Amino acid sequence: MTTAPGIRTDHPLLLDFPFSWDGTRVPAEVEQLRAATPVRRVRTIAGDEAWLVSSYDLCAQVLKDDRFSLKDTSAPGVPRQYALTIPPEVVNNMGNITGAGLRRAVLKALNPKSPGLMEWLRGEAHRLVDQLLADGPTADLRSAFCEPYSAGMHCRILGIPQTEAPAFLRSLDIAFMNSPCPITGAKINWDRDIARMAALLDDPATHGLMGELAALREDPDYAHLTDEMLATVGVTMFGAGVISTSGFLAMALVYLLTHPIARDLLRDRPDLIAPGVEELLRVNLSIGDALPRLALEDVRLGDVDIHEGELVLVLVEGANLDPAKFPDPHRFDVHRDNTADHLSFGGGAHYCPATALGRAHARIALEVLLDRLPDLALAVPPGQLVWRTGFMKRIPERLPVTW
Repeated sequence: MTTAPGIRTDHPLLLDFPFSWDGTRVPAEVEQLRAATPVRRVRTIAGDEAWLVSSYDLCAQVLKDDRFSLKDTSAPGVPRQYALTIPPEVVNNMGNITGAGLRRAVLKALNPKSPGLMEWLRGEAHRLVDQLLADGPTADLRSAFCEPYSAGMHCRILGIPQTEAPAFLRSLDIAFMNSPCPITGAKINWDRDIARMAALLDDPATHGLMGELAALREDPDYAHLTDEMLATVGVTMFGAGVISTSGFLAMALVYLLTHPIARDLLRDRPDLIAPGVEELLRVNLSIGDALPRLALEDVRLGDVDIHEGELVLVLVEGANLDPAKFPDPHRFDVHRDNTADHLSFGGGAHYCPATALGRAHARIALEVLLDRLPDLALAVPPGQLVWRTGFMKRIPERLPVTW
């Protein structure tokens, strides 16, 4: 029986979700749910009820089925994972970009084959390692490499000065929080970042994507675009892009540093780093919660009837470690023939448009780090890593390493 959207009274026992912020082990609940109840009622951080989907086939079904909507998860009154930290209309960012006629420009900017981008990434990775070596061990690899490497790449793609990176980075710790209630600082940071990015539209030094968007203001076909709309593209691309790429890279390194056989394989066989990145995308636990969708109508999902207006959460780590799809799923296997079927980039209409860029970003970073720092290792026991809580990504607060 249903009493209101997102509130069911026929499932009295609710599990609290997410289960764990520790990025070194899969929560025990994941395998238990996938085996017994792959569509299970849970309570979200916001205190609302949702269906958690944990098997590969059902997760893929939700992501590909247009009756499950991302855009509508931001509608007023619907059950939520957590409070929004961005304006509701920004949740469906790529849909908005497409609707505004900007998709071509954005996809062009995200192409890793853009002139000089791969060379820049390799040079930047070497520059950051030079700094690590100059300072000497130990180092926090997250703040000294992962974040500046990713932020620098996004400044280059956007065509804004590298000196802008710290200003936009400072907002991300709040912007990607999972909180049961609205966060005061989120709006303050959003308004400041939009104003800053809008000002860069008038900076003659701006080029790249933001320069291209700035030039559209002279085109009568784009008269509907405001500076705020154009700045929103830049701010969201920087934020989502940096959090995703730096978060995955940090978690890929956590995996390799806690699985030395995998680390040694990629170090000694650099030709295997590209397929290694794909397998790291499958096994790593960087997605801290789940991918949300709202049911637009009643849908049968496995053995469960999902009702219109209910929230559905796609548990990516459940899908990526499902033995029915990936035999012996916890084994790191660069020769696995279906690794690329993982759901770490989402799926369906909202499949991440920056997949090739994300892969190249991680591949080059690992090539340089494992070559230049062949004895790279954790400087603390794995159990001493401190994990960020209440965040959309699983990340260690610090990643202390030696070499």
